Amino acid sequence: MRLAIAIGLVLCILPGPGARLGAQEKNDAAYVRSLELQWTESYKQRQVGILSSLLADDFVITIEDGSTYSKTGYISHSAEPSVHVDVAEMSDIKVRMHGNIAVLTGAYHERGESGSKPYEYHDRFTDVWMKSGGKWQVIASHYSVAVK
Repeated sequence: MRLAIAIGLVLCILPGPGARLGAQEKNDAAYVRSLELQWTESYKQRQVGILSSLLADDFVITIEDGSTYSKTGYISHSAEPSVHVDVAEMSDIKVRMHGNIAVLTGAYHERGESGSKPYEYHDRFTDVWMKSGGKWQVIASHYSVAVK
């Protein structure tokens, strides 16, 4: 009888698989958030190699006017010499984990010049990251302008 009680107490004290999963999800969420910020900085600095490594081969982005671009199209736009990004910043980032999928939402502000003309965006975004083969990559992104 004492042995059964002792085993029961030990099992109550030890963290179960759910506790480890929660910690892993927190680690993954923090890691994906850091990748999201790295993506933004890479875009601003036109670091095509880093962008390429963060975007899945079947990546698709939908931008403010409803246009969609593949990984190749997005990277080509990002490397365009006539575009100069002065500000690219994110705020209000929320991360939701669903196993090997992370959904990030938040606010995005970008300011710069395109073809010698100034521009500025204040958007909301949804980015979907997936872990495959031990690597997190963005598979889909959507940006929209909030109606005021």
